[in-house]
Amino acid sequence: MKRIKAQAKFSLCIRTDGAEDLERRKVYRILPDRAATRDGYVRVVDESGEDYLYPAEFFVPVALPPTVVRDLEDATVAREPANTALQPTGGQRQRPRTMRLRAARG
Repeated sequence: MKRIKAQAKFSLCIRTDGAEDLERRKVYRILPDRAATRDGYVRVVDESGEDYLYPAEFFVPVALPPTVVRDLEDATVAREPANTALQPTGGQRQRPRTMRLRAARG
């Protein structure tokens, strides 16, 4: 069976309600997360390349031309830090972070 790669989705931030890491009127990359969606959240990639959960009502999906999507994806990959969470340091093994939730301060 052929597997189809999911296309990156992007959303415009329309409110922050005190979430210091978000900027209104900025486009963010959204990662698929069914559990988060069921609970009313979206998984958003910020400038550090890390992903966090935010209330879905903070964002509206935007349709972008394919060339813009490619450029945004290329820029995101170039900024993402190497995943060091699974590499042992000092003889100790670190557990990978599976999910972090940044609650909006209100």
